[in-house]
Amino acid sequence: MSTFSTVIAFIILFGALVFFHELGHFIFAKRAGILCREFAIGFGPKVFAWKKNETMYTIRLLPVGGYVRMAGEDPETIELRPGLIVGLILNNEGIVQKIVLNKKEQYPEAKIVEVEQADMERELVIRGYEEGEEQVNRYPVDEKACYVENGIETQIAPWNRQFHSKPLLARTLTIFAGPLFNFILAAVIFIFLGIVQGNPSDEPRLGKITPDGSAIEAGLQEGDIVYAIDGAEVTSWLDIVEVIQANPEKTLTFQIERNGEFLEIPVVPQNVDGGGKIGVYQPMDKSPLKAFVLGFEQTAFWTKQIFIILGDLITGGFTIDALAGPVGIYASTEIVAQTGIFSLMRWGALLSINLGIMNLLPIPALDGGRLVFLGIEAVRGKPIDKNKEGFVHFIGFALLFLLMLVVTWNDIQRFFL
Repeated sequence: MSTFSTVIAFIILFGALVFFHELGHFIFAKRAGILCREFAIGFGPKVFAWKKNETMYTIRLLPVGGYVRMAGEDPETIELRPGLIVGLILNNEGIVQKIVLNKKEQYPEAKIVEVEQADMERELVIRGYEEGEEQVNRYPVDEKACYVENGIETQIAPWNRQFHSKPLLARTLTIFAGPLFNFILAAVIFIFLGIVQGNPSDEPRLGKITPDGSAIEAGLQEGDIVYAIDGAEVTSWLDIVEVIQANPEKTLTFQIERNGEFLEIPVVPQNVDGGGKIGVYQPMDKSPLKAFVLGFEQTAFWTKQIFIILGDLITGGFTIDALAGPVGIYASTEIVAQTGIFSLMRWGALLSINLGIMNLLPIPALDGGRLVFLGIEAVRGKPIDKNKEGFVHFIGFALLFLLMLVVTWNDIQRFFL
């Protein structure tokens, strides 16, 4: 696979993992009534932006993450302070639809008002003086009104649309939904692969026949049901494997059923490293029901395995060299991609599980760290001060960014120097 193809595969793969993670946050936030200002894939400068309804959808330059910007998580950047001159655009009922902050001459229909007092969260009202008047007027504000600055509209965030206004359960589900969607994505990939490729079956039936083995020379065919070998009954694929491996270069008589006909076919297993082989793959079951069940079983299995590895890292002594960043994932993706699209999809499922687990770790700035604060709130009956929580997350983000730099440098030395 060319370098260009690998880069495209990496961007699509990592972008899909981030997209589904953020989609989980986004869906549950919208269901809770939280105003989502932006749904972003990547960080840094915007490459693409498209606004629909309340949300700006963006793709940013650096494909190393993403975010959903929910109202109330960060301080509002616009504040209507007393003395500020604004232009108010009203509807027919006299309710404010737009608040023009500058270049007011471009909006001749706007009422020019000097703000005396404004509550844009709970009361949704602006009080102020129109030009040439001394009387304070009261202007009710629509809950979907927008600020307009340099021609760019930003919707206001009433208290009932902010993240922290929602019940504890709704906020918890919104945060947990990101990692949850990563596990769901992994299960969906495993289910798809199970339907398309099939899952290993333990039936005493022959799978694909290789073109250079003794099975094809003897006349065995894919789908043959083996019910006995040398007169000894076999009931599973494992039984067949054990008999073949134990008898290299010895003639074995396979009693098989093929399309309702019973046949006996002599086969001489080849000697490969002291064990017998006849060139037959294990049969694959493509049943959608079985694929559905095994898809979730594989997700649970690999989740457990990753937790075991994390436990070994902690108990065995944590080292930076044991971690891989975007560069390491890129290098591994390049290797996996060379083995085909299905291997790349399976690799994506494992990365999705890993992303879900990493985000659930109780580390500030990650989803797990935010869930810890919500858990503390549940115990003490009131939230921790937003400024204190924000400071903890800021420190956590700074440390994670530093760790990412170190891990990336290690990856570059490991794979490219």
